[in-house]
Amino acid sequence: MGAGRPTWQRVMFGGFGLVLVVATFGYFLPKIADYRDVWAVLEQLTWPWILALIGATILNIVTFAPPWQVALPGLRFISALTLTQLSTALSIVFPGGAAVGIASSFGVLRSWGFPSREIGRAVTLVSLWNQFANLSYPVIAIFLLSASGGNFAVLQTAAFIGAGVLCVAVAMLVAVLASDELATNLGDLSARGANWIKDKLRRGPVAWSGESFERFRRDSLDLLRRRWHLLTLVTYVGTLSVFLVLLISLRALGVPASEVSWEEAFAAWALARLLGSIPITPGGVGVVELGLTGALLAFGGNNAGVVAAVLLYRFLTMVPTLLLGLIAAASARRREAHARA
Repeated sequence: MGAGRPTWQRVMFGGFGLVLVVATFGYFLPKIADYRDVWAVLEQLTWPWILALIGATILNIVTFAPPWQVALPGLRFISALTLTQLSTALSIVFPGGAAVGIASSFGVLRSWGFPSREIGRAVTLVSLWNQFANLSYPVIAIFLLSASGGNFAVLQTAAFIGAGVLCVAVAMLVAVLASDELATNLGDLSARGANWIKDKLRRGPVAWSGESFERFRRDSLDLLRRRWHLLTLVTYVGTLSVFLVLLISLRALGVPASEVSWEEAFAAWALARLLGSIPITPGGVGVVELGLTGALLAFGGNNAGVVAAVLLYRFLTMVPTLLLGLIAAASARRREAHARA
């Protein structure tokens, strides 16, 4: 019985995610705006806006690569772009989300000949900096709304939680980098806490310990001293390019600044991005659409324009990556076959 319980938990969790996706696209969004009205809004797209959307989408795609180039010296742009499109596509399609993407990134980089320790360092740093950015955005949004005279109670709660988690995470990183002893002690303490939680969920212990934290410190300290500012810059540029796609989608589909200002759009996006990081469905499908639509409507956006913009934004930030991910997978297979030959 105990061995089968995690399987049932995964099935139930997957079933809940599927119900949420179906409910979002089959009930909630059509209740907000009839899909015929949404399609009528989409048909009004003009060529200048279409070109602007294409440009923003290309910018979003190419900014995937630089964080990996900074975190993994020697990785070239095309290889980094191939890696990110493949891993992101897999994280969107398969249950497990980010874990699947991380595993695929590790496998691809290993097949390209990068040492395991350098790969582990790069995966950890890129993931950490992405989470730091996600947690900081609600805090930044609160400051922007306050400066423009706006207010959003739900975002204040998210910003409070995000700021707390961000402070703890940054403090832990600083402690790990401060000394080997602190890194080991903190790693052992974290492992005990994680094992206690996993034991309550009837799962096996974690595979890491204080030695893992100490090894991460030795591997990362020199690189972070030289490149932490570059990693921070390219991470924020990459994630903010996603917001640019949303903002252009709103303006192109009849949601003007008089209804939703750019500060309010940023606040809604920050909240939706934080919700999407919770692994309920692959790629946050259903969760992001519902959260983003609700926030934009609360700020005053018209129903059909908001739903059309959200659906277009999600299409442009997911479908091109899925297609490029398929191409990247085929390229990786050919490269691996060539290496074997």
